[in-house]
Amino acid sequence: MIQLGIETLLREQLDILRGKRIGLLTNMIGLDSTLTSTIDLLYNEPTVHLTALFGPEHGIRGDGVEGAEIASYTDPKTGLPVYSLYGKTRKPTIGMLDNIDSIVVDLQDIGVRYYTFISTLSLVMEACMETGKEVIVLDRPNPIGSFREGNILKKELSSFIGMHSIPNRHGLTIGELAQLYKYEFGLNCPLAIIPMKGWVRTMYHSETGLIWVQPSPNATGESMVVLYPGMCFIEGTNLSEGRGTTRPFEVVGAPFINSTALANAFNNLGLLGVIARPTSFVPTYSKFKGELCLGIQLHITDKRIFQSYKSGLSVLGLIASMYPSSFHFLGEGQRCTFNLLAGTTKLQSMILDNKFDCFFDECEEECRAFEHKTTTYFIY
Repeated sequence: MIQLGIETLLREQLDILRGKRIGLLTNMIGLDSTLTSTIDLLYNEPTVHLTALFGPEHGIRGDGVEGAEIASYTDPKTGLPVYSLYGKTRKPTIGMLDNIDSIVVDLQDIGVRYYTFISTLSLVMEACMETGKEVIVLDRPNPIGSFREGNILKKELSSFIGMHSIPNRHGLTIGELAQLYKYEFGLNCPLAIIPMKGWVRTMYHSETGLIWVQPSPNATGESMVVLYPGMCFIEGTNLSEGRGTTRPFEVVGAPFINSTALANAFNNLGLLGVIARPTSFVPTYSKFKGELCLGIQLHITDKRIFQSYKSGLSVLGLIASMYPSSFHFLGEGQRCTFNLLAGTTKLQSMILDNKFDCFFDECEEECRAFEHKTTTYFIY
């Protein structure tokens, strides 16, 4: 059984919090293996002086919708101030940090650069570096293991959906990422990582024995998070990525698509570990709300050989070539949503031409170099 960082803290390393005023950055996934909230565990621990809560996207209870700003408020259960880091302020202010000595971070990353929790971690570390506050990260598994995919983000395309020069699928735990942020990206705050026990780098979530609790509304399970590194690109296009359905990021569609033709074209590519099935769906919100969308659902047949990044871009290349007058990217300019997700300006033209040439080989080289650089920060 995996021992999570919160459990290691309470069983073995509680002294690190003694005598300190503690802020806690967490949300509904901040749980121990019995599904007891980290907020409750620390608030009810007599030796811990919890003074403030900090919430990422979706808030500390997970009731915020994606992309919607959240205001700060007082938590009715604990009476503690809750500072939203997904509203007008995304980086903790001096005032927010005034009554704390250390921020404990208990967030579940899903192993992908676009996931905003790791951007919030970066901004918290930056604020703590500037104010001399300590960051203590309670480590959690990377649910899609240690495999790396994608291109390294270009610095000029840094944003809240991709802040640092890492691959789309980075292969690190959130604790390892924090070390990378400190030593490679200059976020030199006082930092402590509370490790897990029993986790192996190659594990996927289904191999950990832990219960899946959604870290965000659309992170519905292991299939979604394995597909997410490549299927998230759909957000930067006029296609539906399945928001407003029960299978977000597992399906792609639009009213103008022939689902059978697209499924056949995708399956003819012979990509490993995946098969496409024709499907239809009607989103209850987001793109094409209330409209019939035709498209495909990707089914993973072998997650250890499946390449999400390549598969997601291949889907877009096929749709762009099959429906050139209907498909388009959203927004304009270098910093449009798609380019911010992609971390490069190269991909749009490749998708429109459905020609990736040596690009995937270049990505593999970048990932190998990234792995070599980050081995120093491996905890497991």
